[in-house]
Amino acid sequence: MLISIVAPCYNEEDVIERFHEQVQKIANELLPLGHDMEFVYVDDGSRDRTLPLLSRIADRDSRVRYVSFSRNFGKEAALLAGLKHATGDAVVVMDADLQHPPELIKRMVELRGEGYDQVIARRTRQGDRFTRTLTARLYYRLINRMVDIELVDGVGDFRLMSRRVVDAVVDLTEYNRFSKGLFAWVGFPSTTFEYENAVREHGSSSWSFRGLLNYGLDGLLSFNNRPLRAALYLGMTLLALAGVYTAWIVGAAMINGVQTPGYVTIITAVTALAGVQMIMLGVIGEYTGRIYYEVKGRPHFLVKATNVDRADSRTRGTTKDLIP
Repeated sequence: MLISIVAPCYNEEDVIERFHEQVQKIANELLPLGHDMEFVYVDDGSRDRTLPLLSRIADRDSRVRYVSFSRNFGKEAALLAGLKHATGDAVVVMDADLQHPPELIKRMVELRGEGYDQVIARRTRQGDRFTRTLTARLYYRLINRMVDIELVDGVGDFRLMSRRVVDAVVDLTEYNRFSKGLFAWVGFPSTTFEYENAVREHGSSSWSFRGLLNYGLDGLLSFNNRPLRAALYLGMTLLALAGVYTAWIVGAAMINGVQTPGYVTIITAVTALAGVQMIMLGVIGEYTGRIYYEVKGRPHFLVKATNVDRADSRTRGTTKDLIP
């Protein structure tokens, strides 16, 4: 069985060679068991020496295939590019910063042999800050009440997928991609095992609070239209409350006569309704913006350098996806 290791890279010059040494070691251990490997690295527009290092690694190891973007298109685009260029019977997606322990690949291959199409590594939150753990748990509890799929806390991109799962994910050509949700949406027999959270070897995470917030919103909006339905229900509720309030005002006026108008009540009501309207416009705008990006049909990424021949790749993108 040929196993493809897909690793998106962004400014990983301090760790990329060490990462390759470790996955290469795993490849050598699996070779006597009848499993060969290829390594697919996707340079997501790094600003350091990641690309020259990948080129040097490829010169030393003929199993290495790399793709470098013309700019930073984001991890979702890098994952898609890696899956498109992976030719293995099974594909392992993992980060190149060694937060995903390479030794777990052997465990994944073992479970794949039991017939599972997806073998998912679920990290514990040991060592995370309490606030981050609490926020993550609240987020997953909320989102699983709203989306049409199940997202599990601690489950990310680190997983092994069979060829038919990879083909199914690649065939989903939507521009606004949320891979964690797409992996769950395609289904197929899956199993999960836990591993202890690893510390990043070098540097710090490129995820900011704003980036995590946007990522969370992507997960919320990509797999349901319930925020739009909630806007309809909220509007109906406000209309009903307004009717009850109007009836109460009219009744009070008929019994007690016309009183001095409630200035505070009016200002509060106007301000609250204006806030609700802005929120609803924002929700509608989010969905409209996603339609806008889908309709334009731009490629997910553009490539400036690669050692992958077009005829040697299972790329399913348009000709715009791969630029020599």
